Amino acid sequence: MLDFNTVTEFSHTHCIAICAFLVPANLLTTLQTGILTGLNRPRMQVWASVAVASLWATAMIFHVFTWFAIGVVMPPTYILLAMAIACLAINIWAVGHPASMMQLIRVAVSAFREVLEAGRRKKSSVKSEVR
Repeated sequence: MLDFNTVTEFSHTHCIAICAFLVPANLLTTLQTGILTGLNRPRMQVWASVAVASLWATAMIFHVFTWFAIGVVMPPTYILLAMAIACLAINIWAVGHPASMMQLIRVAVSAFREVLEAGRRKKSSVKSEVR
């Protein structure tokens, strides 16, 4: 049986290492979920990514709650909690309504391409003026 005090003590003792792992793990696996959804990959691949990403987000939420349990209320705890909840929400969205997420990703990618193309045109016009 898991002892809550032991888990809490471990969480507090190794906080920097836990956060150093969980923050990038949350962000990268959630990004992977978005990419897989945007590329319209098979549903099982998206679900596998969501499962892993949700595991990291849930671990971060529990880690933050161990700090709240002893009264540590600081900006980093709220920032980490908000990040974990946002990652969890994005992953739930990818499973719950992938079509709307795919549509948003397509709009964002096309807008990004337009910005890149405008930058290239501006850069080439500046080079031609210099000559």
